[in-house]
Amino acid sequence: METQKGKISRRKFMKATGGITFAIAGYGLFSKFAFAKENEKSQEKQITAWVHLDTTGQITIFNPAAEMGQGSMTALAVLVAEEMDADWSKVNIDYSPIEPGIYGRSWGRGRSRGGTMLTVGSYTVSGYYDNLRHAGAQVRYVLLHNVSQKWDVPLDQLRTSSGFVIHDASNRKISYGEIATFATVPAQIPEIPEDQLKSPEDFQSIGKYLPRYDVPAKVDGSAQYSMDVKLPDMVYAVISRSPVHGSKPSILNENIIKEIPGIVDVVALKHGIGIVAESIELAIDTRKKLEIKWSSREKAETHNSSTAYADYEKIASDRNQRGNVIVDKGNVDDGLVSASKTYTYDYKNDYVYHAQMEPLNAVVSIAEDGASADVWVGTQGPAGARSAAANALGLKTSKVKLHCCYLGGGFGRRSMSDYVSEAALLAKAVKRPLKLIWTREDDLQYGAFRPMSLQRMQAGVDKRGNVIAWQHDVVGTGGRLLATGASTNYYSFPNQKIQVIGVDHGVRTKHWRAVGHGPNKFAIESFIDEIAADQKLDPVTFRKNLMKDFPRALKVLQTAADMADWDKKSSNGKAKGIAFGERSGSLVAGVCEISIDKVSSKIKVHRIWAALDAGIVVQPDNAVAQMEGAIIFGMSSILNESITFKNGIVQESNFHDYPLLRMADAPESIEVKIIESQEPPSGIGEAGLPWVGGAIANAFASLTGKRLQHLPFTPEKVREVLES
Repeated sequence: METQKGKISRRKFMKATGGITFAIAGYGLFSKFAFAKENEKSQEKQITAWVHLDTTGQITIFNPAAEMGQGSMTALAVLVAEEMDADWSKVNIDYSPIEPGIYGRSWGRGRSRGGTMLTVGSYTVSGYYDNLRHAGAQVRYVLLHNVSQKWDVPLDQLRTSSGFVIHDASNRKISYGEIATFATVPAQIPEIPEDQLKSPEDFQSIGKYLPRYDVPAKVDGSAQYSMDVKLPDMVYAVISRSPVHGSKPSILNENIIKEIPGIVDVVALKHGIGIVAESIELAIDTRKKLEIKWSSREKAETHNSSTAYADYEKIASDRNQRGNVIVDKGNVDDGLVSASKTYTYDYKNDYVYHAQMEPLNAVVSIAEDGASADVWVGTQGPAGARSAAANALGLKTSKVKLHCCYLGGGFGRRSMSDYVSEAALLAKAVKRPLKLIWTREDDLQYGAFRPMSLQRMQAGVDKRGNVIAWQHDVVGTGGRLLATGASTNYYSFPNQKIQVIGVDHGVRTKHWRAVGHGPNKFAIESFIDEIAADQKLDPVTFRKNLMKDFPRALKVLQTAADMADWDKKSSNGKAKGIAFGERSGSLVAGVCEISIDKVSSKIKVHRIWAALDAGIVVQPDNAVAQMEGAIIFGMSSILNESITFKNGIVQESNFHDYPLLRMADAPESIEVKIIESQEPPSGIGEAGLPWVGGAIANAFASLTGKRLQHLPFTPEKVREVLES
């Protein structure tokens, strides 16, 4: 692709229905555009690779991210519409083609050459922010350029407003739809400098209330999930998977199973046996009749989560252990030796399951000649899912068409493509369109969980109560999943060491909402409160001193304290706790007010106050909803959720023994305040979760004088602590 300084040359990109589409390639990944050449048979224009404009003025903006209830589909379209001055009432949104080279995003702010279409980590809006605004600005330039030529007026005498180009001097205006009837491709498209993009004070859509695009279809039932897809001659499949990860199956009664009427095939996979049937009910019922011998001596067989913590404690106490060092600042050992007082506490968290609402499923249909295939799936990573299907089918990725569907929750689990590979392998075996469904029991038994870990926290303070040494050792399984959130980016410690010491249990682990921030911030914020209490200092005052070098974080903390009327004690039988957290660049502080049922020992969260600084917020109403959802999600994991392994086998099977937070347990109120900011946007979808564990634990300590140090805070654990 050819580039010139400040200009972008045209290159043929692809053919469009009734016309030729062209692409413009510029400095970075996100300046790739496509234009439609005028054609007598065509009345539509492909304005850019991101935008399609028809002659009625309807605008289709292509969405490259997964929509799983977090609102990204609307937020990204708003970025384009803002800079092109689109009339939002005429905007339609559709999934983009799966082309990471065009529709991928960067991992941080700024335009880049290369990207990913993986929707994870709350990076979607921040990763696309600059690029999609620039795309919208270049659309606007193309429209202005065409009108300038049509009316023979200087381009700088024209302006745009809500779907029109306007020439004030002659009192003329023309709609975007009408422009589409004569628009041609400019010879060169200039780069739009950042200082020519809109200033925040001029935003008409960003930061304003706009209804979510996906909600109406979800309300009336027209939104398509892959679970809804039904194809002619389609069969259904389930799989009996390894009870111990890594074990291999040998089926003992294959011939008997195949003789059952309605059973299409029995398919052996490396990790299980697939049952393919004419109905899902028959497939599930027949699976119960399988006789399978599983291989033994897998690593996971020795894993018992109930006894693993004792091993973790020994590892944390072994000074010869060397882990993956995340932060090494100053000299922690000297700081601990010279401290007037030191503190050491352990914090623990169990495995946690994703519990996404829609069970995993995928539909695969292979062409009769076997040379191509279609896949319908809800996935956080469409490019990865397409590659997984192609690899399973032995096809080039270009021969696999992936139809993106809505996701009934992801939380990191649908960034994996194992269920897509399985569906493809089974469809290949039976040569019929096939829908694979994981039951809830399947997903729990063969889940990929947030890792269990032990956090060994050590600190030393000087005679004035200042923290002069800080050491945080994370011991557990899951490798790099344990590391996120362990850094204390907004607290000043002169001597600091943070490391992760990994233990491989041979079980499946995966990113879970906010990844390691949940357990790590729980440990950090609980530990800070313990030090503050021993120093007889107010927890807010103590944190403010640690944050004195970070005014932005300090403002978030103070805002949350003010919202909760922190200095006013709660009524009899209740108490408040505060904590701070950050995720994906967003800063959050929150206060929880709790009580404890004297009979059941169950914690009741009554009220929550949370302050959020997420930079420029594209959709404030949705941001509040995201915060509320993340808080509830966090509460559920903190109060209820725990996966246990015995001899490598998951002991829980469904929601009767893996309970989620119920509506009756929701707080009486959740108040969220968004702090106005001109900083670049940062992630919100996970930011509401990490601080919740610390706030509840600290409220418990304020109420009872005792500390909860092991997630989740079940009634049994609460009773044990109260009676100790």
